[in-house]
Amino acid sequence: MKSTWFLETRPQFLLLSVVLVLHGSALAYWQGSFDWVAFVLSMIGLVLLHASVNVLNDWHDYKTGIDLETQRTPFSGGSGMLPGGAMKPGAVLALGLGCLVVGCAIGFYLVYVSGWPLLVIGGIGAFSVVTYAPLLTRIGVGEIFAGLGLGYLPVLGVYYVHTGALDAAAWVSAIPAGFLTYNLLFLNEFPDMEADAAGGRRHMVILLGKAKARFLYSAVELGTYVAIVVGVVMGVLTPWALLGLGATVLAFKAIRGAMVDYESFEALIPAQGANVMAVLATNALLAVGYLVAGLL
Repeated sequence: MKSTWFLETRPQFLLLSVVLVLHGSALAYWQGSFDWVAFVLSMIGLVLLHASVNVLNDWHDYKTGIDLETQRTPFSGGSGMLPGGAMKPGAVLALGLGCLVVGCAIGFYLVYVSGWPLLVIGGIGAFSVVTYAPLLTRIGVGEIFAGLGLGYLPVLGVYYVHTGALDAAAWVSAIPAGFLTYNLLFLNEFPDMEADAAGGRRHMVILLGKAKARFLYSAVELGTYVAIVVGVVMGVLTPWALLGLGATVLAFKAIRGAMVDYESFEALIPAQGANVMAVLATNALLAVGYLVAGLL
């Protein structure tokens, strides 16, 4: 039973929250600030909020019938717990709300010890968690708020918790994280387009169509690494941030798959896998770069 509840959170995707906290914390370390308590609490809080949005999205998609029509892949289509009968809708809803409450409680404590700017950052993130499935995915901004809530803002917020400041390094380094999470969701919407449309969703793949959406996906993916280079050239980021470019081999594999196999359910799966790995690897390599810079 406990393993079922754990699997419902889609733990393999919670690694995103882990690398985002590492990214923001390592950036702060490079700038001369690091707090172990803040690091641990940020990690637990963000993972819980990420789990919450995963679980609540599953619950909503089951109630609207989307998950009953979706073909699942290892990277999209939900956990499958509700359609498979492994959990009851009430239990899934309770799990999602429980993760949300505890995650927000940790966030409020960090606001208390860090300052009000974190309340603004966390408030937008919490808004994204609660409204993602019932609202944001239905008005064409789901990817934007995903990029904010599980990309840009976590790096910004974690950095602020450590340093008590929001400087140029934080604003710029968060850009790749935001772009990558935007694209993480974006590419995973391709195989779900028909089921999502039938369930009332209006995300970018539906609005643009797959043929046009693949170009937007590719542009955002390339923009991720351009942002890193520009940050270094401008002197905002340490040259060690260029380690993040090591993930471009994964990004280019994802781009190629999106450009060539965008219409094929099966053929797109390797691109989805490369997309996930590019997100994790880029954030992790940026963290390594900032740690090295901080040690030198």
